[in-house]
Amino acid sequence: MKVLIITYYWPPAGGPGVQRWLKFVKYLRSFGIEPVVFTADNPYYPTLDATLSDDIPEGIEVIKCPIFEPNNIVAKFKKSEAQQSAGFLNPNPSFFAKILIYIRANYFIPDARMFWVKPAVKKLKKYLSENEIDLVITTGPPHSLHLIGMQLKEKLGVKWLADFRDPWTSIDYFHLLPLTKRARKKHFKLEEKVVKSADSVLMVSNHAKKKYEGFNSKINVITNGFDTEDKLEASNILDEKFSITHIGSMNSERNPRNLWYALKELSEEIDGFGNDLELKFIGKVDEIIFKNEIDSRNFKHVTKINYVPHIKAKQYQRESQVLLIVVNDYPSAKEMIPGKTFEYLQAGRPIIGIAPEDGDLAGILNEAEAGVVADFKNKAKIKTEVLRLYKLYKEDKLEVDIKNLDNFHRRNLTKRLSGIIKNMVK
Repeated sequence: MKVLIITYYWPPAGGPGVQRWLKFVKYLRSFGIEPVVFTADNPYYPTLDATLSDDIPEGIEVIKCPIFEPNNIVAKFKKSEAQQSAGFLNPNPSFFAKILIYIRANYFIPDARMFWVKPAVKKLKKYLSENEIDLVITTGPPHSLHLIGMQLKEKLGVKWLADFRDPWTSIDYFHLLPLTKRARKKHFKLEEKVVKSADSVLMVSNHAKKKYEGFNSKINVITNGFDTEDKLEASNILDEKFSITHIGSMNSERNPRNLWYALKELSEEIDGFGNDLELKFIGKVDEIIFKNEIDSRNFKHVTKINYVPHIKAKQYQRESQVLLIVVNDYPSAKEMIPGKTFEYLQAGRPIIGIAPEDGDLAGILNEAEAGVVADFKNKAKIKTEVLRLYKLYKEDKLEVDIKNLDNFHRRNLTKRLSGIIKNMVK
C-alpha cells in the first residue's frame, strides 16, 4: 500500500511544523504502508535543523516541486519586516509591516503558498497517472496544501485525507488579522469546502474536532507525540537551581503575566526563593516580554537561548526542575495542544500549564498526572502550584510519575494512523 504525503515542512526545516509527518513517515513502513513525500524544492523556512534529516528512512521517495515564495522577495528588502509580517503578532509593527500584513491577509488566501497549488497539481497529476498511489494526504498549515488535495480528488478521483496540524480560521492569530469582510468570508467558505470535500479529516484535539463535525462525519483525532528513539547528548542531570523552563517561541500573545506576578510575590515572601529561582527560555521570546515582565521584576537568574537543534531542546527539558507550557489567550485556546506537550511528558518533569482549565491541554496533563493547568487569570492557583513544587524541590522530592505515556509515542500514534488509512482504501 502506498500513500502520497503532501507537506510544505520537511527537513532541513526546523521547528514544530515538520515533526508530525516526519515521524509518521519514519514508522509507516512498520505497518505495511510505503510513504512517498511531495514537498517544496526551494522553500522559505524561518528555522533550520539539519539533525532532523536523520529521521528520514532510507530509500523514501521524495518528490520536489519549485515554489514561488513571496516571503523570499520581501526578505531581500528587509528581513526583520518579513518576519513580522509572517508572525502577525508584533504589537507595534512598522507602517511597512502593516502593509505587508494587510496584503498577505486579504490577497493571499488561504496563505502565501497559494502560488504553489497550480504547479503542484500539474506535477502530481502526471505522477499519479504513472504511479499507483492508494491515498493522498495533505497536511496544513499552510492550508494551501489542502487545495492541492482537493483539486487532485476533483480531477482524478483519488482518495484524500486532510490533516489539520493546526486550525484554519480558529488558529490563535486569525482574529488579529486585518481581514476585510470579503476576505474573512472567503476563508470560512474555503475551509468548509475543504473539510466537506475530504474523504476523511484528521485533527490534533477534541475541541478542534467539534468545530468540523457538522461538515464531515469522518473525523479522527490523533495528537502529536514524542519519539523515544531520539538520541540525547548526556545523561539526565537536573539543574541545581529551581529552574522553570519554557521551550519554543513565546510571543506577546503568549505572555503568562500572572505567572510573573506570582514569581515576584514568592520572591518577596519566601526566604531564598528569589535566589533559588532560575527562569530558562529556550527559543525565540518577544523582547517586550523581557523588557516589561522579566527585566522589570529583577529576577536574579534568567537564561535566554535562541533556537537550538531538536535533540538539544529535549536535553534542556530533561534537565529542568519544572517545565512551563503556555497557550495563547485566544477564543480558540481550548483547542490548543502545543507540540512540545508530549516531549515534556517524555522528559518526566513536573509541568505547569497556563491554559483553559477545561481545554484539551488540561485533559492530557490530567490524564498523565503530569502537572497542573491554571487559567490565564488564576494567579492564586499558579502561585499555589509553584510554591508546592518549590517545597518539594527544597526537600529533594521534586519528581513525577507520568501515566499512560505510551499512548503518545510516535510509533503507537502511527499505528492508529495506519488503521485509518487502511480503512479508507479497503
